[in-house]
Amino acid sequence: MTQLLTMRDCIRVMEEALADLARGKAVNPLRNLMRAEGAAGFLGLMPSYRGDFGLKEICVFPGNPARGLDTHLGAVLLHSGETGQLMGVMNASAITAIRTAAVSGVATKLLARDDAKVLAILGAGVQAKSHLEAIPLVRKVEETRVFSRTPAKAQKLSGCRVVGSVEEAVRGADIIVTATSSKDPVIKREWIKPGAHINAVGSSVKTSRELDAETVKAASLFVDRRESTLNESGDYLMAGVGPDHIRAELGEILIGKAKGRTSKDEITLFKSLGLAVEDLASAQFLFGEAKRRGSGTWVEF
Repeated sequence: MTQLLTMRDCIRVMEEALADLARGKAVNPLRNLMRAEGAAGFLGLMPSYRGDFGLKEICVFPGNPARGLDTHLGAVLLHSGETGQLMGVMNASAITAIRTAAVSGVATKLLARDDAKVLAILGAGVQAKSHLEAIPLVRKVEETRVFSRTPAKAQKLSGCRVVGSVEEAVRGADIIVTATSSKDPVIKREWIKPGAHINAVGSSVKTSRELDAETVKAASLFVDRRESTLNESGDYLMAGVGPDHIRAELGEILIGKAKGRTSKDEITLFKSLGLAVEDLASAQFLFGEAKRRGSGTWVEF
């Protein structure tokens, strides 16, 4: 899949999708989560429309890494916008891995200082690896620090300096990526330098957060989508801030409707939740590339 959808391509595709959403050319309802008593994970359904219809069905099982599996497992279904015909079934784990980091790449491109060069990543899983690829495509990273509660995993990430604490990773960093599975804050406001940019990626439900309230309150907050943030983001909901604290959606910056960073000392925060339209846009691109190159497995359905 990465041969058909490179990280550089995906950053461009995400820019196009988020701009379409801001222009009203895409439809992205809130996701629906189904939980079952006793189940080790939950099922999420994420529909969207952008010329074609898409449905991401994804199981999220936090304990999977211990089994050697991704936490996110499922499929993205691509349906023709003209006939409703099912055109593609794609690996949701692979799409999630690349498009999440690509959106952080878009946010970093729009919001981080031009001279940002020190990158801190919290976590050493799939998203840590993807962000290690994405962020250097939009900023000239000269130093990368990684902290993980499992140092052995962090040691496998190339081109990084593994550090012993979150504070050591974050202090003095220009760009911070939180890609953890923590339900409670891992970052404290006093560790963050003026002018830093944060991509908060790990939490996508209202019951968990990676940032303390002071960090959210001190930062200029940017989101992928307001409605999703107000209903689904624990980082936002538990910070005690209101809707007016959200400066803009990324798409609004892309189409010139809103401004991003306004000063060199401003702390900017992108709260990533992941949108179905991002999965749909990835699937549309992959379908087009597979058709053009004769790749993939084509079957009568």
